[in-house]
Amino acid sequence: MAEGSRSPLRSFVEVAPGSHFPIQNLPFGVFRRRGSPEPEPPRPAVAIGDFALDLAAVSDAGLFHGPLLSASPCFRQETLNMFLGMGRPAWKEARATLQKILSADEPVLRDNEALKKKCLVPMSDTEMLLPITVGDYTDFFCSVHHARNCGFIFRGPQTPVNPNWFQLPIGYHGRASSVIVSGTDIIRPKGQGHPTGDSRPYFGPSKKLDFELEMAAIVGPGNELGKPIDINDAEEHIFGLMIMNDWSARDIQAWETIPLGPFLGKSFSTTVSPWIVTMDALKPFTCEAPKQEPEPLPYLAEKNHVNYDIPLEVWVKPKEQSEPSMVAKSNFKHLYWTLTQQLAHHTVNGCNLRPGDMFATGTLSGPETESLGCLLELTWNGQKEISVGNSTRKFLEDGDEVILTACCKGEGYNVGFGTCTGKVLPALP
Repeated sequence: MAEGSRSPLRSFVEVAPGSHFPIQNLPFGVFRRRGSPEPEPPRPAVAIGDFALDLAAVSDAGLFHGPLLSASPCFRQETLNMFLGMGRPAWKEARATLQKILSADEPVLRDNEALKKKCLVPMSDTEMLLPITVGDYTDFFCSVHHARNCGFIFRGPQTPVNPNWFQLPIGYHGRASSVIVSGTDIIRPKGQGHPTGDSRPYFGPSKKLDFELEMAAIVGPGNELGKPIDINDAEEHIFGLMIMNDWSARDIQAWETIPLGPFLGKSFSTTVSPWIVTMDALKPFTCEAPKQEPEPLPYLAEKNHVNYDIPLEVWVKPKEQSEPSMVAKSNFKHLYWTLTQQLAHHTVNGCNLRPGDMFATGTLSGPETESLGCLLELTWNGQKEISVGNSTRKFLEDGDEVILTACCKGEGYNVGFGTCTGKVLPALP
């Protein structure tokens, strides 16, 4: 039965009503089994309810019958990069096969207890790993609300958003080596800050450590050096999305940024969620993207100008509190420059992208106070405090755990991303 036809798709795997990972989702990740007598290599998987479906085991059992995957070693790799490079026909073949073998009326896995035990691994028995080798990472700056607020804070009300911002997606090259998977601790970075009066610059642990609520797009097939990707072909090169926290040291960033942009204030850690939600799973949640004025130049003018309705939340748990508190609530649909515009712009000069490359949206702030996606905006660069449970914060303190989450609401099901978490540890001596 095709997805979305006669009756709702349902899996034989029990999936709780509030789960992020029903059969309509099937996000891709990479895991290692916990507690194995001998260390096992990482294995690709999809999430279904509270289980990881081991794709190497599914492949070994001969359950991928399609022409692109039946003889492919892509699910016997330690990352998803080979699979990403195979493109949308392989992604669709995998999704159709997995939805079929997991469906409630398909016996091939449902009725084979030995195979089921081999393929379905409880999430509690897994260690989730970074699912891709990130060759390159680009960070864009594509929320007009975030751009305007940052401009007000640092430049004043005269020209809060520079004129070029409305002509092209602004971005910079990030640091791929410090992209880390959710759950990894964050050591407070050290660096230089603005001098006071005639003194030398401050050097020491950052006093303005911040989170940034972002999402990261994962590149599938790339392009040859010198050959741009057309805006109307760009979606064929985007596999899916992850939640991303682009940790930021605002004091280090403010001192170093002029004239070349962020460096040490950003490059110390970037956390991503372990599951990549595919663009196919997100298709039911497309929505109209904001109207762009002025109209984009022809290479950025797309026939299908859409965003995605993805509710986003930020929670903070201080070390002295037992429960986290929500501090922000935004939505991906506020993005001014779309994912496809970002990718087309990235390659218009001939820059070559490769499978597993990552490009991020920038902070996804909305128009309301509660929808501001970082403490820089929420506290107006530390000029005011926000409540976090029975505490207050201007910026993050040691022991704070930041939890980002995202979940689309369908009719009777969710398509969620899980969580993207990190705890702040003190700076090294």
